[in-house]
Amino acid sequence: MEIRDCMKRKVYSSPATATIRQAAAIFVEKHVGMLPVVDAQGQPIGVIRLADLLALELPDSFNLLPDLDFVHDFGAVETTRPAPVELDKPVTMIMQPITFVEESCGLLRAYALMLKHDLHDLPVVSAGKVLVGIASRVDIGTAILSNWNTVGP
Repeated sequence: MEIRDCMKRKVYSSPATATIRQAAAIFVEKHVGMLPVVDAQGQPIGVIRLADLLALELPDSFNLLPDLDFVHDFGAVETTRPAPVELDKPVTMIMQPITFVEESCGLLRAYALMLKHDLHDLPVVSAGKVLVGIASRVDIGTAILSNWNTVGP
């Protein structure tokens, strides 16, 4: 079985020319956790994860804390928002390198890549490297497990 057999074909992406604010609006409207960033030809050039956006809200001291169990809330920081100048920067300023596979990729290889790179979603491209789908760990895992019913005793 190939990843094209279990991927979602309705993929939301962000053009490289979008702002962080525009990308955040897509996350909210489409309720996604990852957004591939594509060039004018539809080829993925990076990715923005929900965590990348939320990191803009976290105080700088967050990374200095080895343990958060003693922090019950962040108080006044909870109501702060990134500055408009930050939100109007291009998405390319916060995008991360992207890992993707071609639609002919086998499921075990795709799942192994997701584990290796700690990904929950994996963009899928055509042979021409155009974004054509996205597969989650659940999509791939359940497709693999569906083949177990065909195995004899």
